[in-house]
Amino acid sequence: MNKQDQLKIIKEDFINCQKVLLAIGDETRQSILLVLMGTDCQTGLRVGEITEQTHLSRPAVSHHLKVLRDAGVILMRKEGTKNFYYINVRTELGLLRTLVLDIDKFMQNFYGNDGI
Repeated sequence: MNKQDQLKIIKEDFINCQKVLLAIGDETRQSILLVLMGTDCQTGLRVGEITEQTHLSRPAVSHHLKVLRDAGVILMRKEGTKNFYYINVRTELGLLRTLVLDIDKFMQNFYGNDGI
């Protein structure tokens, strides 16, 4: 594959990753993700539990959870009137892996870089 073809693939990767990159690029959302990843709870956390651990307001947590959900990074499970948020294990974050691998392959092919 030539240089231009690989650059086209990387450009598509960037386009595919835009929502995820925007969602996880924010420090507040990163702290929410860390809370969700750090919990022992397999069923997810409620907004109040995330609020306690991040020291953010409920409206702020809700807003950031919506952004993360819209990007496919987290999922929500309803139980009656309660909503539980958890990391999407089949997440769009896999797109980031593809992007990094394609960039690494490009660098190896055209710049002799030992990779990332």
